[in-house]
Amino acid sequence: MEIKMTKWAADEPAPLVSAFLKRPAFDASAEDTARGILEDIRLNGDSAVLKYVRDLDGVALRPDEFRVSPTEFAAARERVDADFRSAAREAHKRVTAFARAGLRKDWSIFTSKGGTLGEQFTALDRVGIYVPGGQAPLVSTVIMTVSLAKVAGVPEIVVCTPCRGTGQLNPHLLFALELAGATEVYKVGGVQAIGMLAYGTMTVRKVQKIAGPGGAYVTAAKRLVYGDCALDLVAGPSEIAIMADETAPAECVAADLLSQAEHGTGFEKALLVTTFPPLALAVREQLLRQAETLSRRAAILKVLEKGTLIVTVNTLDDAMDLCNQFAPEHLEILVREPRNWLRKVKAAGGVFVGIWTPESAGDFVAGPSHVLPTGGTAAMFSGLTVDDFRRRSNFMAFTRADLQETLPVIEAFGRVEGLDAHARSARIRFEVAQ
Repeated sequence: MEIKMTKWAADEPAPLVSAFLKRPAFDASAEDTARGILEDIRLNGDSAVLKYVRDLDGVALRPDEFRVSPTEFAAARERVDADFRSAAREAHKRVTAFARAGLRKDWSIFTSKGGTLGEQFTALDRVGIYVPGGQAPLVSTVIMTVSLAKVAGVPEIVVCTPCRGTGQLNPHLLFALELAGATEVYKVGGVQAIGMLAYGTMTVRKVQKIAGPGGAYVTAAKRLVYGDCALDLVAGPSEIAIMADETAPAECVAADLLSQAEHGTGFEKALLVTTFPPLALAVREQLLRQAETLSRRAAILKVLEKGTLIVTVNTLDDAMDLCNQFAPEHLEILVREPRNWLRKVKAAGGVFVGIWTPESAGDFVAGPSHVLPTGGTAAMFSGLTVDDFRRRSNFMAFTRADLQETLPVIEAFGRVEGLDAHARSARIRFEVAQ
């Protein structure tokens, strides 16, 4: 297998780099498939969901079996080992602490005439969270999503995740769901889960917002239901970029690139940009060597061949420029003085600063949510936060003097825009009110 390598400079664009940067945020064929499934669910509700759960996940469930029962939660608690219970609680504690620290506070200012202006925040009433379950139960995604909704104060937190052929969910996943605060959990995944959450059925009431990552089909489905409910961000197949100099250990760089290649959709992306050509060669060798030792070797090799690129550049400024153009979900800065480069990051979902901050720390335990923008959308979206589960309302409380002071402005805009009723609604108060 040949892992692609090339050289790049801002004034010398390379075809390999240009092609790598142009990866789509959405898969057109996935969107075509998702559109038909969503329309079926919108029109036919539970019966359509049943059909796709049976055909796509290989599970025969009745609508009354979609929801995880208290008995199933209790059985899961008994099956989860003490080491994992401790690990889950530690991750939950750290993520919850970060979320609480990030909550925006209501605020207000005074106007010049004694009134007040400001913003206030209230929790959404009912949200849906998607937890992928294709290659493995993504227990960490539960902690990184449900915990935020709970801290935000959402009273109804509805989770969908696939059960595949068994009809049962992984006990570790159920333990995490209960720990994080999910109020309803359904054994439905894929496009059918997004349709069920967005439109509602006789079994499941619709939600106000859907959050959480997913593969190409889930990502496409989320885009298509925008407007029927709110969405968080484009969180599709994983990707990582690493900016490195001669101080970065090749073994660590390769291991970090492989950590995202193993997710298994085949659409993952891994980019190394370095100023040190010997590191590029050493990392390429390490990627192939370490891949042979990993349990998901087949999926990883596919990404190494089709979704991995190693680029050498002349300067770290060029390296940062290229990483910003890539706008990765995850960006690691593995250089001599990594903190000096943090402020120069313009587009990245999450930034991992220094050799002691592997991307996996962010995936599992550090504190910020690992639900981050992919497909280059970090250039315009930010990662999931606690405030994604709240509404923001601005408020204005004028005094009589405030309105009197601003009346000429209101009347001027009303005249220019031809909206005389607007102007009258302000003027009339001084004619009738004491």
